[in-house]
Amino acid sequence: MIKSMTAFASKELVCDGLILNCELRSVNHRYCDITIRLPEKIRFCEADLRSVINEKIKRGKIECVLSYKTNTESEPPLALNLAAVNQLLELTGTIAKKMDNPQPFSAFEVLNYPGVLQEQQMDKKLLKAAIVDLVGQTIADFLEVRQREGEKLGQMIESRCQKMQHFVKTAKTRIPEVINNLRKKIHDRILELVSEPDFDRLEQEMVFLTQKLDIEEELDRLETHIVEVQRVLKQDEPIGRRLDFLMQEMNREANTLGSKSADKETTQISIELKVLIEQMREQVQNIE
Repeated sequence: MIKSMTAFASKELVCDGLILNCELRSVNHRYCDITIRLPEKIRFCEADLRSVINEKIKRGKIECVLSYKTNTESEPPLALNLAAVNQLLELTGTIAKKMDNPQPFSAFEVLNYPGVLQEQQMDKKLLKAAIVDLVGQTIADFLEVRQREGEKLGQMIESRCQKMQHFVKTAKTRIPEVINNLRKKIHDRILELVSEPDFDRLEQEMVFLTQKLDIEEELDRLETHIVEVQRVLKQDEPIGRRLDFLMQEMNREANTLGSKSADKETTQISIELKVLIEQMREQVQNIE
């Protein structure tokens, strides 16, 4: 199944007083390049997340962003660090004795001092399991988006393959007519310039010229490449690199066809083929 490399998905999950949020986005890239952005509090599970993503996504520049906020409906209880309070009061008492006019401070100011209030310690094992599950759910949605986009890309490429087949068939049917027109044109020109032409030599030159301008081999290879593209589109694996290679090969044949063209209609066909190949190449850049 074709998958696009461009996609976005996000999910939320509530765990132990926290609302966890995961966002996954990706753009095209030659390899699998994963960037994970985590708050310091949950950085301990980065390796597990990278492994989960790498198992499911094979290509693209992927950015995974995890964030969290406190769930106001189930805020974790705060604990008072009495040891920190006693130490703070002892230190402030010592300082106050050395001051001429010490200013009193409130209990609220003490609570605001770092380390006095402590949040309940979270169960890291439980939190990691929740985060991995959240990322897994996000990846599932993410892959669905990639697949929907990939199906559209596949339809566009298939449509252009069919147009290319039409042009290749048209060019093949024109080969005898092109050769005959070329033969007649050279024959008439020689009769104008030479009073007693050597027609045996003329036939030899025509054979040589016909071989030089023969485009049937290029058209056969183009047909083969088109069929291969259609076959690859049906494969259930990453196909972007193979398609990219086939685009290069088809473009080479279309260029050769244009350089060997002996009439304007074949030249126009070559141009149309190159336009279609370029359109497909742009779409292939987004396929995994």
